[in-house]
Amino acid sequence: MNATPHRTRWAVVAAAGALAVALTVGAGTPALAAAPTDPAAPTATAAALPPLDPAAVRAALDARPAADVSAAFVRITGTSGHFEGISAEDGMAVDTHGRFRIGSISKIFTATVVLQLAGEGKLDLDADVRRYLPDFPYQGVLVGQLLNHTSGLPNGDNGPWGDGTTGWFEAHRLDSFTPEQVLATMSGDPLAFAPGTEQQYNGMNTFVAGLVVEKVTGRPYADELRRRIIRPLGLHDTALPDGDDPALRHPATHPYLTVPDADGGSHRADVTEQSPWPWAEGGMVSSASDLDRFITALFRGRLLPAAEQEQLFTVPDVPVAPHNNHCPGGKACMSMGLERLSANGVTAWGKTGSRPGSTSGVFATRDLSRKVVYSVDPTALNGAESPYVLGLVAAGFGLKSVV
Repeated sequence: MNATPHRTRWAVVAAAGALAVALTVGAGTPALAAAPTDPAAPTATAAALPPLDPAAVRAALDARPAADVSAAFVRITGTSGHFEGISAEDGMAVDTHGRFRIGSISKIFTATVVLQLAGEGKLDLDADVRRYLPDFPYQGVLVGQLLNHTSGLPNGDNGPWGDGTTGWFEAHRLDSFTPEQVLATMSGDPLAFAPGTEQQYNGMNTFVAGLVVEKVTGRPYADELRRRIIRPLGLHDTALPDGDDPALRHPATHPYLTVPDADGGSHRADVTEQSPWPWAEGGMVSSASDLDRFITALFRGRLLPAAEQEQLFTVPDVPVAPHNNHCPGGKACMSMGLERLSANGVTAWGKTGSRPGSTSGVFATRDLSRKVVYSVDPTALNGAESPYVLGLVAAGFGLKSVV
């Protein structure tokens, strides 16, 4: 797999993969423990969760590597305590109530909409995707396999995603692609593995899931998102912008990338405005408070019937694909919408997300005793911010340092 275009297109899988590995293995625990799914699981999680240590979180924030990260903030809530803090270079304003691009956190929203439709009997998670999209080029891929990344779809790495450099992105940050154009990059590529036999994190799955939503409902995906999640929960900062709308209104920060110059110097490229073309896969914007409200409502069962709710916390018992750097220990770590992180007896569920200039995440224990939302502004596209992000998440959940 060509990692450089993959990073530019799907917004930094490397950081999330390193996060999962570090929290599960680097913290000195065995490979991923079984996800808690029985009624006693929340009590067990609460018992293992260390007390919130504001000083440790503050220290993790202050460890911001100035050359790699221009700004960061963390919001921690839950029954075990609250914390909010920022770290930024001199002169950079940070509005912790502002919006940021959430990248692949969008996948949780898309999975929730699909699971809602399943709960309403409007689609079947065990049905072939071709039942809803007759022209879909792969046979035997089930709808549910799109959500838990066991479909085997190819990555489409040969698309017009650029060379992975900050200079390319500066010049092309307003370029836009339709979902159909994105999926066309898979044309002619075989499945990476037989559907249902392995797990490989792949944004193509969520593009297809978004199109299934549109086919089943007869309405644009963005309309369904607003009708089913954004409006009912009062998520005033959350939106899926149109593909030709690069604006980020009321931004939390003004992220930038460091772009090399021909003379050996460099300049800053403000990437606050950029195309939201990743759509249902990664095009959404939100705020820390909205993500907190969303994950709280989702975990409390406000958005899904019981059977579909359990799919959020059920990880398939399959190995990871050879190129899957998202899950540690050779075992799957993603459910139908969430990612599981486990260390020192603590299990958190959530999702990471990135777009150039923005890396973010939302994770919570299933009992909601600890919820962590972070937003970090990396200045490059090489994942150099990953150790810093690991430190923030570890401190937020009271784990030993993993940096």
